[in-house]
Amino acid sequence: MNNWDEIRTALHVAKVGTVSGAAEALGVHHATVIRHIDALEAQLGAKLFQRHARGYTATESGRDLLRVAQATDDQFSQLAGRIKGQGEEVSGDLVVTAVPGMGELLMPALTAFEEQYSGVVMRYLTGYRLFRLEYGEAHVAIRAGSAPEEPDNVAQPFYPLRFAIYASEAYLDKFGQPESDEAMKSHRFVGPDDEDSRAPFHRWMKTHIPRENVRFRMSEVEALAQALLSGAGLGFLPVWIAEEIPDLVQVMSPRDEWTTSTWLVTHVDLHRTPKVQAMLKHLKEAMKSWPGAED
Repeated sequence: MNNWDEIRTALHVAKVGTVSGAAEALGVHHATVIRHIDALEAQLGAKLFQRHARGYTATESGRDLLRVAQATDDQFSQLAGRIKGQGEEVSGDLVVTAVPGMGELLMPALTAFEEQYSGVVMRYLTGYRLFRLEYGEAHVAIRAGSAPEEPDNVAQPFYPLRFAIYASEAYLDKFGQPESDEAMKSHRFVGPDDEDSRAPFHRWMKTHIPRENVRFRMSEVEALAQALLSGAGLGFLPVWIAEEIPDLVQVMSPRDEWTTSTWLVTHVDLHRTPKVQAMLKHLKEAMKSWPGAED
């Protein structure tokens, strides 16, 4: 189909719901928007929008087309991000992604980087899904677990996330403090909702703690800390987070088998660009001052 302009116009109409709004966003006359919609509907032989007094609403056929249009538009945006990232200046969007829970560590470093390079627009994205570096979804990804093996990515060891077992004083006063792994089997635990989590401490829990004893299950580190403070049970927390919470008691000290490795990951096409190299150097230097980095 050789009518991307018409499809893009339809996408904007769907987003804003009016011809005038789409015309303003695209920088064209409203008559052009109407002409594009009419031409596209004629070519497809289907109504893409219901016209009403308040504007335009996509029909079922329109929604099908717009899902494809949105995906295509996203891919163009990602491609543009990759191309821009290949420039010689440290400027423009710089996207860093990380696993949830690292924001408090990273924010001072990312803020300092943005202050040093005034032409940079810093974007920090988190989530458990893998952002696709090959599509330009990120310039630098901080990933946890085993070393990434994608052939087009460059992975460098980064910060070791050390974990220990914690509980509130109130919980320990009520149920006592376990002195061994065997004793912990009879305690309540706060843990992951995902039974298939591959984090080292989650695998340890799956082996050593009966699933029925994991009475409070969740996916957010911040919520987990609050659950422990509320006396919901024993649970794992990163040491650097727990040390900032005076009302938590370390029940079991960190072990190597609970430590999660993290990696700085970049795409080979962008790895050597000045912007990415500047960020990698900056993060490695900042990490030296983080708790446990030299352990």
